[in-house]
Amino acid sequence: MTNINILSPHVADMIAAGEVVERPASVIKELVENSIDAGADSITIEIKNGGSSMIRITDNGSGMSPEDAGIAFMRHATSKLHDEYGLDSISTMGFRGEALAAISAVSRIDMVTREQGAEQGTRVILEAGDIQNMEECGCPYGTTITVRDLFYNTPARRKFLKTERSETTACTQTAVRCALSRPDISIHYIKDGSEEFFTPGDGDSLSGMYAIFGRDFANKMLSCNGSNDKVSVKGYVSSPAACRGNRAYQYFFCNNRYIRSPLLQAAVEQAYENSMLVGHYPACCLYIDIGYGAVDVNVHPTKTEVKFMEEKKVFDAVYHAALAAIQKENLLSTPAAPTDAAKISESDSVPAFRPSGTPARPETFRPRYEDSPARSYRSNTAPRDEAPVPFAFSGGSAAEQTSLDGFGATRPQPSGASDPEPQTKKSSSEVPPFRMIGEVMNTYILVQQDEKLIIIDKHACHERIIFDRLLTEDRSVMSQILMVPVTVKTDEETATLLEENGELLTDLGFELEPYGDNSHIIRAVPADMYESDVTAAFEEICQQLKDHRTVDLEARKTNILKTVACKAAIKAGWKTDVRELFVLAEAVVSQQIKYCPHGRPVAVVYTREDLDKEFKRIV
Repeated sequence: MTNINILSPHVADMIAAGEVVERPASVIKELVENSIDAGADSITIEIKNGGSSMIRITDNGSGMSPEDAGIAFMRHATSKLHDEYGLDSISTMGFRGEALAAISAVSRIDMVTREQGAEQGTRVILEAGDIQNMEECGCPYGTTITVRDLFYNTPARRKFLKTERSETTACTQTAVRCALSRPDISIHYIKDGSEEFFTPGDGDSLSGMYAIFGRDFANKMLSCNGSNDKVSVKGYVSSPAACRGNRAYQYFFCNNRYIRSPLLQAAVEQAYENSMLVGHYPACCLYIDIGYGAVDVNVHPTKTEVKFMEEKKVFDAVYHAALAAIQKENLLSTPAAPTDAAKISESDSVPAFRPSGTPARPETFRPRYEDSPARSYRSNTAPRDEAPVPFAFSGGSAAEQTSLDGFGATRPQPSGASDPEPQTKKSSSEVPPFRMIGEVMNTYILVQQDEKLIIIDKHACHERIIFDRLLTEDRSVMSQILMVPVTVKTDEETATLLEENGELLTDLGFELEPYGDNSHIIRAVPADMYESDVTAAFEEICQQLKDHRTVDLEARKTNILKTVACKAAIKAGWKTDVRELFVLAEAVVSQQIKYCPHGRPVAVVYTREDLDKEFKRIV
């Protein structure tokens, strides 16, 4: 007597349905992909009760003939694959011939379809995969499939569905992915009788994001384009200042197919390194075009996992495209508001002013004015609340000279002062004209450029300048010996990490010496660091070594340099010489500096229109 049974086709279909149809959202994905393969340029998605009671997909695609409609729900019936050779170069969304069979096996289906050019359409009614009725009917060109009572005949699967809200969220997310995957197709999504979104189908993914996520989201996206010899990348990534608290807004599409890819996530996030807040993630909508033979989509029945033949080339293409988009971002490029003579008088506007012949500025900022009569903020002993040193400058026209606390000042040249340490010079003509108004609260620099007011966080700006210099130096960081060595006590774990990373810390300008009982004496620190910040900086570095012990050496170095730069930068509340404020302002206006190493923006911009609205000068 045999113990092996051959399952009936119906039972086999119900088992196979579990691989393809996990939940109502899976039905939406499979049916919309069929509509896309049918050449539709308009698709409507409707759901009720999280999709468990009803899902309807309507398209204006090629439709089906009566003959095709009769066999479409048979397992492994497909119009997209003819032999095994087609698996090497799959260009369609579907190809397995499993979706309709799997869906019909666990639901009740009503399909009406009309082939393009046909006089009549066809209606097919199925229950649990069996055709109950098939007849001619009148209907528009295309196909409408209504799926009702999903998993009605498999109670074990139905009870594992989540709450209606959770299933609705999953359906919405799937509809969003389908809409973004093909911006050239208009997608209309209706949930419980209410329209959720309607994409225009104009071929621009930014239009789709605008329709789905709203204006504020779309306005913070940066155009992203790049390619190498085999991979092309296009789409949009978010401004570093608009990054999110999770990865929910990361969308990747390979040959217009939505995919999940840790490889692509890592490529994008690595591009944002040192420009994004810790714990935040960039939003993106990226389209990777690659030869069909260079990617395998036949990994899983859901087809959301793929394998790239040359992963490094794909990674590099995405990384460099995202990095280029971030670097091209112009934080100050807000359009000037048109002035209305009836609402704003000419006398209200203040022209930007830059005198000719102003001196060149060092591209890399090292604020050391030893020969200047003004106090350098590098002094550790100078009182931080002292009155600002008056300055008077010789040379140039009278308009170039000022001694009024920096108000209305142009770029000044100190009398008899030498330039800072030799650096690469940048012509002042390359820096867009601006007018520095002054400093408020000993924290923020106010600058006017054209019809914009720029408010700069001097600490964040200086921190970034120091960090970039330290990161790009091709030698070890210079040290300064402490007059009074600092003793710090650590736990055993930290002491071990310090010993393991001793060479790295020495390269970064620290000189440590074990002092017994897990204690260390700090004899030297990076030259830029203030002695008063040594203990706090060292404790922060120890914590970073703990948190990032598994990352590579370069990543550990970068994290430590962030701390060094933060402790070396001028602080909020400190009085700062006006010459130094000019250097910081120029770094921002010239777009050399955009974000601090931790991802905070260094400047906030208000347009003339923004201010006029606040004061009700315009409505």
